[in-house]
Amino acid sequence: MSEPRIAPLTDPGPEVKEILDKTQVRPGPPLNIFATMAHHPRLLKRFNVLGGLFLGRGLVPEREREVVILRTGWRARCEYEFGQHTVIGRRAGLTDAEIRRLAGGAGAWTDDDALLVRLADEIYDTRDVSDELWAALSRRWTPAELIELVTLAGFYGMVSAFLNSARVQLDDGVPGWP
Repeated sequence: MSEPRIAPLTDPGPEVKEILDKTQVRPGPPLNIFATMAHHPRLLKRFNVLGGLFLGRGLVPEREREVVILRTGWRARCEYEFGQHTVIGRRAGLTDAEIRRLAGGAGAWTDDDALLVRLADEIYDTRDVSDELWAALSRRWTPAELIELVTLAGFYGMVSAFLNSARVQLDDGVPGWP
């Protein structure tokens, strides 16, 4: 992707700047995802509420959350999402080898991780979860956690569609595909 279809907003008004200030995860300008979505401030504000719940106040542990997000990003062919969550996934305890496996690399998963990979794949492929997979997941995860896992995969599928369609560019210092 050589050029964004929607350029990140670089000179926001006070209301939008206030929203963008709440997205800051590092010094410097807002991440391109937020600066691009800032063209629709009301959506950005609500997007941040749901995304923030998943990333900061969810029930699913960070590492498992990142397995689902990274696999969804890879399946959606969204380099931006995969790159951002490579950084987050490493902080959550994923190894570089595990991150490569989430992008179709070789290697074995634990039974629990294999179920999360299947969850992301099934939701991406069918927008559903098979009865067999649901039963297997239900042995570990509570109903509330299952709801979160399914909506997590769906949310990041939507995010990937936005990022790909708007041609949002990788932020400086963020890795691309492994």
